Amino acid sequence: MSTPSQPSMPTMTNQPSMSMQAPQGEMHPGGHLFMQTNEIRNCVIHYLRAPDGTITEVERVFTGGAGSGVFKPVSGQASAPNAFEGAFSVILTPDRRFLFTTNGGDNSVSSFAVGADGKLTLLDAKRTGNIVNGPSGTAKALAYSPSHSTLFVLHAFGPDHLRLMSVDEEGKLTARPERYTVNTMDWPNRVATMAAFTADEKFLVVGTTFDEPAKANPDGTPIIWIEKNGAPHSIASNLPDPVGLIVFPVGAYGVLGEPKFQDGGGGSPWNVQFLRHRPDCFVLGYAVGDGLALGRIDEDGNLDIGPIAPIDTSPGKPAELCWLSITSDDRLVFATIFGYGYLTSYRIDGNILSIAKDLACPKVPGDGTFRGLDGVVTSGPSDSWLSPDDAYLYQIYGNASKLIGYAVQPDASLDEITSADIPYNSPQGLAGF
Repeated sequence: MSTPSQPSMPTMTNQPSMSMQAPQGEMHPGGHLFMQTNEIRNCVIHYLRAPDGTITEVERVFTGGAGSGVFKPVSGQASAPNAFEGAFSVILTPDRRFLFTTNGGDNSVSSFAVGADGKLTLLDAKRTGNIVNGPSGTAKALAYSPSHSTLFVLHAFGPDHLRLMSVDEEGKLTARPERYTVNTMDWPNRVATMAAFTADEKFLVVGTTFDEPAKANPDGTPIIWIEKNGAPHSIASNLPDPVGLIVFPVGAYGVLGEPKFQDGGGGSPWNVQFLRHRPDCFVLGYAVGDGLALGRIDEDGNLDIGPIAPIDTSPGKPAELCWLSITSDDRLVFATIFGYGYLTSYRIDGNILSIAKDLACPKVPGDGTFRGLDGVVTSGPSDSWLSPDDAYLYQIYGNASKLIGYAVQPDASLDEITSADIPYNSPQGLAGF
């Protein structure tokens, strides 16, 4: 039985009923799905989504930038899935006119026009301004501010974790001089994960995973402990130093103000996603905390985070629960367990967060060559995306070279209905409509 998570936040009223599949015989609308290959010559794969959720590749469009390939710059592993350790490396503007993608290999961002048929036209590719040291850069995650026509590009490594780009009416990009860090005096080499705006774009919340980059064991797996003051010390952010979430106020033209370094409530507060119907509330996923929590941000940017509702960690710790997809009615959360090779689903009932299905789908095996931080052999699932009607979820399994689509069931389980072969280990990012 999972531990419920209950932060001190107001209860939502008039909440829509839990999303369910359409009655038998009713067809869902089709659509489009996009994923970057993150290959050295990076490209975006465009899939057509049929009304029954199946996907068919339509085109591959080069980004004009370089991915990291199978190399994982965050850990220095020669070949591993989850190269970026970040979410939202491929995003669409709210009006669906433009699609943006990072190019982690050369620290650049590409802009595409999106046609009525979903087809992409490359408009621009520009460097973020961060120098690439070594075999790859670490530009990894995007957040877009429509009111400021500005992209915020998050890099895993600093000191300039956040760089800004202006987006004009034609989708052309201009790199800006502003730069922001999530480093502290005690930890000058922190590793950031992703960034999320509040609905009113008043604040930008940045997650972190490590307080300094992990070093490697002889077998290539990362070491998440260091010696500090003569004793072992975890480098998982926020554990024990409670400064894992960073809240930046957003000012005129997208300029960020002085950040607040705050307690993320558990180890490696990785992924913040705000709810649609309670825009001051969010779900928070933990790579080392092994579960989810509910949180709230107040009008001054202060965070209040409830206790973690943990998953079953009997396979090993840390589970590296990293990616989240939330249904449009804010009632279900699908959490990707990178270290185990499957997803777990949660229910949100008012202010209570609890396990719905652990496992939500069968474990997807990889090729047997990759182990997570827990030592478990895993297929390294990373980014996921949920269709707007909440009927289908798509999940990248990099080490299995598969993109799998699932039908969402009323009990919050997932039934596989489609799959596509994708490049080995490298792919990142999912977006669609």
